[in-house]
Amino acid sequence: MATLVFSKPRSEAAEATPRTAIIDIGSNSIRLVVYQGPSRLPATLFNEKVMAGLGKGLAGDRKLSSEAIDLTIETLERFAALAREMEVDSLRTVATAAVRDAANGQVLLDAAARIGLPVELLSGEQEAMAAGMGVLSAIPDADGIVGDLGGGSLELVRVKKGEIRDRASFPLGVLRVAALRAKGKGAIDRRVAKLLAQAGWAGKGKGLPLYLVGGSWRSLARLDMEVKRYPLPIIQQYAMSPADITRLVRTVSHVDKSTLKTVPGISSQRAPMLNDAAALLAALLRHLRSERTIVSSFGLREGLLYQGLDGETRKEDPLIVATRADGQRLGRFPEHGDLLDAWISPLFEDSPAMARLRHAACLLADVGWHANPEFRAERGVEIALHGNWVAIDARGRAIVAQALWTSLGGGSTAPAGLEQLAAPADLKRAVQWGLAMRLGQRLSGGVAGPLERSKLGEDGAALTLHLAGDDVALYGEAVQKRHAALSAACDRDPVLTS
Repeated sequence: MATLVFSKPRSEAAEATPRTAIIDIGSNSIRLVVYQGPSRLPATLFNEKVMAGLGKGLAGDRKLSSEAIDLTIETLERFAALAREMEVDSLRTVATAAVRDAANGQVLLDAAARIGLPVELLSGEQEAMAAGMGVLSAIPDADGIVGDLGGGSLELVRVKKGEIRDRASFPLGVLRVAALRAKGKGAIDRRVAKLLAQAGWAGKGKGLPLYLVGGSWRSLARLDMEVKRYPLPIIQQYAMSPADITRLVRTVSHVDKSTLKTVPGISSQRAPMLNDAAALLAALLRHLRSERTIVSSFGLREGLLYQGLDGETRKEDPLIVATRADGQRLGRFPEHGDLLDAWISPLFEDSPAMARLRHAACLLADVGWHANPEFRAERGVEIALHGNWVAIDARGRAIVAQALWTSLGGGSTAPAGLEQLAAPADLKRAVQWGLAMRLGQRLSGGVAGPLERSKLGEDGAALTLHLAGDDVALYGEAVQKRHAALSAACDRDPVLTS
């Protein structure tokens, strides 16, 4: 693994918050991403992409164009300078299909080395492995086929129970599709069918989802969101059916490029490729026999980070890690979220999946503290719905948003849009969580002691709050009202015991 470690003297603040960066030299784009935060799910501190189009023209003389090489070198010089200024601890530079397949790829590798960026040239198998690991990092229970579409190649990976079971790389990058389509109607379908059959992948996705990785497929999902007027513009774990893909094929073939460029999230560079990306996806779904697609915003770069983690860190729940980090950063008391979840949990017989969402909501319970008091509830909803979380779908985001809305004083009704994402029963349960969180925060003032010494419980008729000794003094009017509101929502009578 080629990793560049900078020797520039580190500032005190930088020493306390290590930063990792990856430069990904792809067939279509070159990207620098700088990460900082918990190793299981570091936040993206900086992200910049340049569409260099290295893979264009490879189908002809198999050479990178001089224009693309010059733009790539210029971009790498900028990225190296930025990484130094950001005091990045380590920087890994990787290249994929375009450089791997080009007859003159070494020219670019030598130029990068002179800049001080030793490049790791990933094989197709390594590229597939990293893409699969990226999906597992974001969706730990993923069970299906990962399809990573780049400019020069398509990687397919079978993932199940947190492991890579099989992988393959195919010369089906989005920059190669136009040449295939020029061969006439059905050429893409025939090519996909032949390559999958030769590699033993035909029908391998039967009954399984296809997890979509890559900018072109994410842009297709953005278009689908726009067409459906989907209320939550979060790409991670957005699902589409084969019928949706068939409709998208028709849509992109009839809509002009200028219109596509107006869709939020679709760049002007991606728009011209959507027709080819949609046609390839339709053929792939047909011959893999996958029943649905699920978009992953995590791919090769996140997979490279995930591969570097030890086994115990990999097992950490990325949603809980991220919500705990944000709760500690935005709240008043770092231990508050975990304590609050333990305090309210005796009231709720939730499934493991729901208990996990309740825990995430509790970890975020104090995120509205610094907002204007009139907008704390709105702040909670905004963070829950639009936070940079993974391992949570739209339904889960809506449930957490409802809990925060209620706990931060928004009331028991659902904010606009949530009812389109989650069932009424889910939102009702989230309201109960929110009222319990609200009671715990008012009782304790957000500090640990009162929660550690008190206890909530229910016996089918009463919802009891047990306070011992001097803590009975904490049961003031505001606490009584919140105890009563929670009890009513749970169809119980409020009872104080000591």
